[in-house]
Amino acid sequence: MRRLLIEEPVTRAGALSRRFALFSLLVTGIALLLVRDPRAEAGPALATLGAGLLVAVLAVATAAFAFVRVWREGARGLGAALGGLFLAALVLAYPAYAGLRGLRLPALTDVTTDIENPPAFSRSRVAFAARNGRYPADPETPARERQRAAYPQIAPLTLDIDADQAFELARKAAVNRRWQIVEAIRPGGRVGNGRIEAVARSFVLNLPDDVTVRVRPRADGARIDVRSASRLGPRDFGTNADRIRAYLDEVANLAIAVK
Repeated sequence: MRRLLIEEPVTRAGALSRRFALFSLLVTGIALLLVRDPRAEAGPALATLGAGLLVAVLAVATAAFAFVRVWREGARGLGAALGGLFLAALVLAYPAYAGLRGLRLPALTDVTTDIENPPAFSRSRVAFAARNGRYPADPETPARERQRAAYPQIAPLTLDIDADQAFELARKAAVNRRWQIVEAIRPGGRVGNGRIEAVARSFVLNLPDDVTVRVRPRADGARIDVRSASRLGPRDFGTNADRIRAYLDEVANLAIAVK
């Protein structure tokens, strides 16, 4: 009597998920290198990064299909599906965190410590060149009201030292934050305010944003206002507010250290 051999079902979705995940890991890795390179064009590099993330989402969907087949039919391929899911999760972890955080925050691209009279960006030839010929437009009233509601703690920093000392601390803090200082004008002259114009880059993608710092003399010391504006996208995912907070904390710590 002949023995019948029963082949166990194998889901090809598990292996396919792993391939998708490996491909997405490769594409996003290359895209990150391109995005972080200041010499590369941001648009194509971000498009490549987005394509890699979409492939990672496809890997997750394929792994889920494999899990269904393993559960219902006892098919083999669970290990490959788990591997694909793990690699895809590595790719998607930070974008998912940033996306969820961004959904809780208003759609802002420009944040300042002075909503009523925000520091103006420089219109000099050097500043225009550093900003690739652009000038951040002043946000309209609804955007400023959204900032007021979302970031009530974003406020000017007042120091009980003279404006020249405050300017030096502000400039040193910008250097410590690794900002590219474009202009640094000391307090005094016709206007009286000091100004620091800089380009700051995001931590992960290294994308450029524009920052201006105003140092205003006061009878009892100096007041420092900051404005940070994103160059790309319809929302900043909280980056500008985080940058201003970190910078003013840096200035405050330097002021404490010199006393």
